[in-house]
Amino acid sequence: MDLSRFDLRLLIASVVLALAAPAFAQKADAPFTPTVGQAGKDVVWVPTPPVLVEKMLDLAKVTPQDFVMDLGSGDGRNIIAAAKRGAKALGVEFNPDMVKLSQDAAAKEGVADKAQFVQGDMFEADISQATVLALFLLTDNLRRLTPKFLDLKPGTRIVLNHYGIDGWEPEVTERTTGECLAWCTALLYIVPAKVAGTWRLPQGELTLDQKFQMLSGNYAVDGNSAPVEQGRLLGDQITFTVGKTQYVGRVSGDVITGTAKGGTNGAWQATRVR
Repeated sequence: MDLSRFDLRLLIASVVLALAAPAFAQKADAPFTPTVGQAGKDVVWVPTPPVLVEKMLDLAKVTPQDFVMDLGSGDGRNIIAAAKRGAKALGVEFNPDMVKLSQDAAAKEGVADKAQFVQGDMFEADISQATVLALFLLTDNLRRLTPKFLDLKPGTRIVLNHYGIDGWEPEVTERTTGECLAWCTALLYIVPAKVAGTWRLPQGELTLDQKFQMLSGNYAVDGNSAPVEQGRLLGDQITFTVGKTQYVGRVSGDVITGTAKGGTNGAWQATRVR
């Protein structure tokens, strides 16, 4: 067969491609395997050690009545572990390969009916129905998400691996033992009710300033004002002291009801006026 130099090069290239095609196909058909440190949209993937996953869910006191969410859910381990405790759980993950991996793992573990995974942007996800968030995110990611956290129902638990939320003191910080390497610390936050503003009581006017779960302010009665001290929220439960009186109550929207003891004793109620 008489071939020009061009034709010969073309034939050689065709043979090389033909021989290489099975190898390419084999590589394409290989199952996806995540690599620690692989780049993602907003974070690199580093899995939470199983012993810390359990510690986080213990701190959050996850039960079958909970709806647990993980943002940037990776290989799905937080969600699958929550589902094994009977909770309904949803992971939001940007990488579709990780989503498929998580779905397959949930099916293998027998919890696909409770552990769901969707492909999406964690900053755009609707988290309003969550009763527990179980997350392993960087401080910058948590900072961007903080406004959404604070819009959750009071009492919602947020449990984190290692990195905390700027300016927000955790209710509980615990370290685990075992094979956790550098990731051994779990932090628990409880979403507080929003009480900043002015409240009317039968005896006077209560002004509250709020920074996450911490409260300050003043209580004015008949032109006399006293500072609010030791103010704190735990979900919808509020406590503070004015003078010798300790106030304990529960927040329900624009109404607080509770009891007072010390200098003043008895039931009290406050209504938000602004």
